[in-house]
Amino acid sequence: SVPQVAVAGILEPAYSVAGDSFDYALNEDTLHVAMVDAMGHGLDAATMATVAVGAYRHARRADIGLSEIYAFMDRAIAEQFGPDHFVTAQMMRLNIATGHLQWVNAGHPAPLLIRNHQVVRQLTGPTTLPVGFGGEEPRISEQMLQHGDRVLCFTDGLIEEHEAGEEQFGEEQLIHWVNRIEHTTKGVRAVVRSLSHALKQQRGGRT
Repeated sequence: SVPQVAVAGILEPAYSVAGDSFDYALNEDTLHVAMVDAMGHGLDAATMATVAVGAYRHARRADIGLSEIYAFMDRAIAEQFGPDHFVTAQMMRLNIATGHLQWVNAGHPAPLLIRNHQVVRQLTGPTTLPVGFGGEEPRISEQMLQHGDRVLCFTDGLIEEHEAGEEQFGEEQLIHWVNRIEHTTKGVRAVVRSLSHALKQQRGGRT
């Protein structure tokens, strides 16, 4: 948390190992954020997520564009794990002085834009193939954020979780809880923590 921007994220421990992870860094006026979700479960998924985050960090430090970062991660996963493995990913870059947000979505759920403590819309845009599949150069999406805006990224495990034979948790329920918690909780860290606890409770306490 700095005067211009705040970042908060949370992972709930799961009963089976999965490949969800996130990473961020603030370099001068640029905030870098990435979220990855490796296919499958078990140590293979965890290893793939580790390689994807490592490749992202390496490319990010090279100060290259989002398209080049995607290509670097794509090659790393393909070379290490072969053609049948993939990682969905979302890479973002925010100029904290101007509010200019850019992102590449590689098979991830669209983030939510929160303004005045209310979800106003999804940040939809062109998606590209998950990293590891050798997708074409991705198109970069852009959005000018206003002072006080929040962007919520999440993996598909959050909205697709369900009991056997029952409906998925879904984005509608997620948005309902985001709006409810945004109006009662201050600060992004407290909001993320409260949201995670509320969603876990709604899903019977299991992750």
